[in-house]
Amino acid sequence: MAAQSPSLDKVEQRLRRELAATREAQVAYLETLVNIPSGSLNVEGVRAAGRMMMGTLDSLGFSTRWVDVPAEMKRAGHLVATHTGKAGSPRMLLIGHLDTVFEGPNQRFERTDSIARGAGSNDMKGGDVIILYALKALAATGALADLNVTVVMTGDEEMPGDPLSKAREALLDAAKQSDIALAFEGGSYTEATVGRRSASGWILKVTGKQGHSSGVFRGTYGSIYEAARILDEFRRELASETNLTYNPGTIVGGSDVKYDTTTLSGSLAGKTNIISPITWVQGDLRAMDQAQIARAQAKMQEIVGRNLPGTTAEITFDEGYPPMAVTAGNTALLELYSGASASLGHGALKASDPARRGAGDLSFVAPLIDGLEGLGAIGNGSHSPNESVNLNALHMQTERAAVMLYRLGKRKATEFRRPNAM
Repeated sequence: MAAQSPSLDKVEQRLRRELAATREAQVAYLETLVNIPSGSLNVEGVRAAGRMMMGTLDSLGFSTRWVDVPAEMKRAGHLVATHTGKAGSPRMLLIGHLDTVFEGPNQRFERTDSIARGAGSNDMKGGDVIILYALKALAATGALADLNVTVVMTGDEEMPGDPLSKAREALLDAAKQSDIALAFEGGSYTEATVGRRSASGWILKVTGKQGHSSGVFRGTYGSIYEAARILDEFRRELASETNLTYNPGTIVGGSDVKYDTTTLSGSLAGKTNIISPITWVQGDLRAMDQAQIARAQAKMQEIVGRNLPGTTAEITFDEGYPPMAVTAGNTALLELYSGASASLGHGALKASDPARRGAGDLSFVAPLIDGLEGLGAIGNGSHSPNESVNLNALHMQTERAAVMLYRLGKRKATEFRRPNAM
């Protein structure tokens, strides 16, 4: 692909002026959005946030719809909006999400100079308003008319419904009608993401022969010793795999154990002189590609099968988030984004370390189309009660996004479409 010009053309200069004029309006919009409580399980709150954004997208000429999910999933559903532009230009899928980790009265928007705090201010209502205000600027300059854009904002990214195949059906359907994907989670001054690891879960159930503690090591080791053996062998025998991690997040064992694998919560009773009959361990597994996932799961199964005397164990794996492999197409999108940033005077960008990026919705579409992640807001404290966003950086990220979208719209879809794509 040809390198981007280091300067801004007339339309890009107008985009910049438009974004400067709407800077405070964007912050006000973010404040209103943050103040709508929309935790992943708050169905009405997520829908309310979606209605607010649907209204904005409708005003820009998008065709919007709400995609419900089955009631038993206990999730709100997803916002899908489509804008049809010039034939032959790239079909761009812009990905955001409406739900937050925290919500509540103490999570409302609070601004101190250029820093604002509140639930989702950074992850990712900040990213959502970057999408909206980039599109608004493009509409104000007339450039949106030529762009083929689909916006998907999921309602359960922070706590996906089950099964994942159903929870992400709307996103996958949109990807099948797109050429490239741009995701607006956590941004950076100097980096963007061209690859990220998978995120899936595993559950280990260990059983042992209950008895008096004086008999331990004589024909039985109990479930806790067996669980400890398994975890330590995971640590020692898989440590050589670059970019592979396998973290035990919860463990509970004893003589009377109640454990809920959905809520990751439980209770136990026992005595120090009883050999434990039951132990549960639940954790996650992250890898760079499907081959690495398969190797890790096979090795973990092998280790689980080497039972100490008097014990049995079994491990199960869930489907989780797929990996986003680094591709030439992803790297080319980074070059375009970096060129837009440099033209704006914000500096060039490099690829972030895939192992340092958490899983996200872009991973689901990565097997279908090329994409770029990390176009979102910049702040601190994501997934904590102290989440914040840098409002100066919010403006910078919106400039970068607007110019990137405009430049992509001037290219041909065939430059980005994978050879086997429709």
